[in-house]
Amino acid sequence: MSISVNDFPVKTFNFPAGECHVNLLPEIVTPKTVIKAILHNANDIMALLLTVDAIARILPTVSIELIIPYFPYARQDRVCNQGEALSVKVMADLINSLKCDRIVIIDPHSDVTPALLNNCQVITQADILVKSELAKTLQEENWVLIAPDAGEQKKTMEVAKRLGLSDVFCGSKIRNTKTGKILTTTFHDDVRGRKVLIVDDICDGGRTFIELAKVLQKKEAQEIALYVTHGIFSQGLVPLRPYFTQIYCYHTMLSLEEQDTNFLTILPLILRENLPSTLGNKSKKVSRIEDLEA
Repeated sequence: MSISVNDFPVKTFNFPAGECHVNLLPEIVTPKTVIKAILHNANDIMALLLTVDAIARILPTVSIELIIPYFPYARQDRVCNQGEALSVKVMADLINSLKCDRIVIIDPHSDVTPALLNNCQVITQADILVKSELAKTLQEENWVLIAPDAGEQKKTMEVAKRLGLSDVFCGSKIRNTKTGKILTTTFHDDVRGRKVLIVDDICDGGRTFIELAKVLQKKEAQEIALYVTHGIFSQGLVPLRPYFTQIYCYHTMLSLEEQDTNFLTILPLILRENLPSTLGNKSKKVSRIEDLEA
């Protein structure tokens, strides 16, 4: 877990019964305070809620900018089976209750997340990749960009447009909505002899990308690389090695010991002062959540 207030780490611990406790120095709180929250689990989310409360008690008139690179629970942005929760709305309601003046999220899973958040701005895949060293390689070697499914296609096309790349293809998959298991993966375009980069927002266990890479290998792609904004890598990097020459991400949940800099490249962070004046998307409210679930 990592929560910082104006670049000072927040100290946390858990009581024997499990409750979270936070402590921060009053002098680090300023009239305009920036919180950056890397949230890996429910305990981290609770620590964030307590941190905001502590800040407001130090300075009731504080203006808070909250940066959440990976927005938790965003993947369940629709109810697929009766009895499930709309998890992204539950999480968004928690964050909205903090009454922050600005919330910055990075490459959310879908448009549902920023639509549910108040005062939200988005750093997109394209914002990240056009500022990275990877952009020059993709342009000079005319790489093919591949979206793993239709849900990612729009964002991948925007990346290609801003990089000036002409070839953007899309795979497809059928997933069991109850178990999450991928049943089939298909890809119909010709990539023989081409260098290809699969682009997506999240890599958890990596099964989506492994199955697509197997198909691309059969189609004789010259090189297969992977870019994901949020590298969870819950199964580690080992299962991905047979299928990719290189993996790129914006940030990762792997510890330093679990990272391999020869295989995994973490792209430099975009500094706040270098953010676009109007980020990729602004929060756009909708009258019915069903409008976004369609």
